[in-house]
Order: sequence, then C-alpha cells, then structure tokens
Amino acid sequence: MTAEQKTVLDAAVWVDSGRMSGAPCFRNTRVPVQSLIDFLEGGETVEGFLVLYPSITSEQVITVLDVANRQLIECASSLTCV
Repeated sequence: MTAEQKTVLDAAVWVDSGRMSGAPCFRNTRVPVQSLIDFLEGGETVEGFLVLYPSITSEQVITVLDVANRQLIECASSLTCV
C-alpha cells in the first residue's frame, strides 16, 4: 500500500485498541468495516447500508471497497500474498 493510499484509507477508517476491541471502524463511528462486508455478503446493497448507517458517507464506503479491491488485485498478481 502506498503512502497516498494509506492517507486516503486513514480518512475513512480508524483503529483504536480501546474501541470495539481494536476492529477497524468507519472514521468517527463505532461501526466496524466488517459490518459492510457482512451486509454485502448477505445480498444487501451499499445504498441500503448507507440508509442503515447514516453517519457513514458513501465516500468512506467507496474508499474501503477500493482499497480492498486494490489489495485483492495486488495479492492475486503476486506470489508473495499471504
């Protein structure tokens, strides 16, 4: 992950060992990023997620999904993926 990507991700997500057991959460909320993944895996939409969690912005969701996509592509393209 580049420094620029890290900066963008830091604007969308925060991690604090004293909050939500250290799970990555959407910045300025206590909503774990895993909630978005679970929601989408359950067949729901991003729009539905945003309605359920109005304090989360579409930009935050897009950032998280973009970073996950980039990491997946990087991992699939590399033999060093763990």
